[in-house]
Amino acid sequence: MDDINLHHRFLNWRRRIREREMGEVRPAQERFMRLLKNGDILSYQGNSDEVGCYVAPQPLSKGTCYFEVTIVDTGLRGTIAVGLVPRFYRLDHQPGWLPYSVAYHAVNGKLYNGNPLGQQFGPQCVRGDRIGCGIHSENPAAGITTVFFTKNGREVGSAEVPGTTEGLFPAVGMHSLGEVARVDLQAQWLLEEDESMMMVDSHEDDWGRLFDVRASGTITKCVTSIKIQKTKEKTDEENPLKSTNKLGAQETHNKLLEYVGKGKSIMDVGLAQARQPLTTRCHYFEVEIVDAGEKCYIALGLARRDYPKNRHPGWSRGSVAYHADDGKLFHGSGVGDAFGPRCLKGDIMGCGIMFPRDYILDGEADGDDWERLEDQPQPEGIQNVLYLNDEGEEEEEEEEEGDMEMERGQEGRKVAVFFTRNGKLMGRREVGVPLGGLYPTVGMLSSGEKVKVDLHPLSG
Repeated sequence: MDDINLHHRFLNWRRRIREREMGEVRPAQERFMRLLKNGDILSYQGNSDEVGCYVAPQPLSKGTCYFEVTIVDTGLRGTIAVGLVPRFYRLDHQPGWLPYSVAYHAVNGKLYNGNPLGQQFGPQCVRGDRIGCGIHSENPAAGITTVFFTKNGREVGSAEVPGTTEGLFPAVGMHSLGEVARVDLQAQWLLEEDESMMMVDSHEDDWGRLFDVRASGTITKCVTSIKIQKTKEKTDEENPLKSTNKLGAQETHNKLLEYVGKGKSIMDVGLAQARQPLTTRCHYFEVEIVDAGEKCYIALGLARRDYPKNRHPGWSRGSVAYHADDGKLFHGSGVGDAFGPRCLKGDIMGCGIMFPRDYILDGEADGDDWERLEDQPQPEGIQNVLYLNDEGEEEEEEEEEGDMEMERGQEGRKVAVFFTRNGKLMGRREVGVPLGGLYPTVGMLSSGEKVKVDLHPLSG
């Protein structure tokens, strides 16, 4: 590697000497190969076997110390790289592969720092994500330059890169058909906003899986919780959302999810699945339709952890979901049943589980345990407002009709999954629980769809 560094340093030195001798003053000029540039849009034009690379005409400097690249389309493999390179970087190599270059690669979240072998650095990036790159150094032309990277405005990390006398130039690399990106060389990243960004972040940690869906922020609001007396006519089944004895103010944190997929076929489903399954302590969540998009193909429900990423919740085994566009309930099948009214912009859809009294999942108290959940006897003192009454539970146990929806690998447990619309119970469906539990899952499929998700609407 030292020999390679010395060779590249010698080539750059010889080029500068030749330019000085000839008195050349070369104008700033962007360079790219196997890419089509239309305004600020770059699209890959190779055969997926060859790298295409773009290098900006000006290096980052104290005045212009940051730029951003938005992934418009991940193409076949999503092999888009964003970083900094020397002025005459080879355009048939991804940024970060050669000495004096560094890049954040979207496909695997790795950082490549002058080496074709990357190191794990940050999360993967998909369609709609913004990858930013900037420099912290006051004088990047001297010594070591500290380069940092961001994802959707949040800093991911930084790395030290050997500086060059000409500076480091913004670069974008692509390596598969269909990849498209938008470059913003004038983007700004305000360091003074770091503190507020730490308090109100994208909460992507709440989501175990995000496919063609972007979690773009948190909307915090204060709600006053009051005790609601349940009338004698109301049973637990009719009023599964009856209030607990909590008074005073509480905060709710609504995460905004936005569909960023193509929306051209049923294979373009965007899926967001929570990191934690519903439990007896967190048994209900809600989705508010902020924008219905073109078709309002929005679905809310529960699914197993390994649910297919290109399938709407409810379409495949181990899932159940209420679909907004037609009001149907889908339970492990592509054919839905008439269930409730359609849901439009402004409607709030809810989904929860009515757990039996003796039902508890191992590891409920451990927020980071996403691996193994099992039945255990419920300790005394834990209260759950969604318990079924004894009579209803006995009736359901008698209704065993060879449940066709039970999945391979399940322990045979059953729970009642219920759905609401604007706070009103729409109905319920008996569902077998896969090993590991049922995870809150949101699906979207048409352009412009946006929803606010509250994973803990009943918590105080």
